[in-house]
Amino acid sequence: MGLDLGTTTIGVATSDLTRQIATPITTINRTKFTPDMAELLAIAARENVGVIVLGLPINMDGSEGPRAQSTRTFARNLARLTSLSIVFWDERLSTAAVERMLIQADTSRAKRDKVIDKLAAAYILQAALDALRRE
Repeated sequence: MGLDLGTTTIGVATSDLTRQIATPITTINRTKFTPDMAELLAIAARENVGVIVLGLPINMDGSEGPRAQSTRTFARNLARLTSLSIVFWDERLSTAAVERMLIQADTSRAKRDKVIDKLAAAYILQAALDALRRE
């Protein structure tokens, strides 16, 4: 399962059983940690998830700022609730790449806002899946 963690939303994507194709699933509107985690873990159980790939927002110079630290804290808290492995994936420019793709597809701003987070999660997960295949 791929996650794009934002301050107000969490984009969620999963892959097929062969780990070839990432598919956007949903966008969770963040409320409080406990109900957000319950929804994430319900999706993980329903989709038979084996690992969580969490996008890590690294700065362009390779350093980690407040958003990366917040993501690491989220991962530590999530790890207390599940036995699933959580791995980080450098998500630099993932949202920008997805937004460019949606603009090129002439998607309205309103529609982009509704799908960008789950598409960014799929972008992150697909990059991780592609890297696994290359190894």
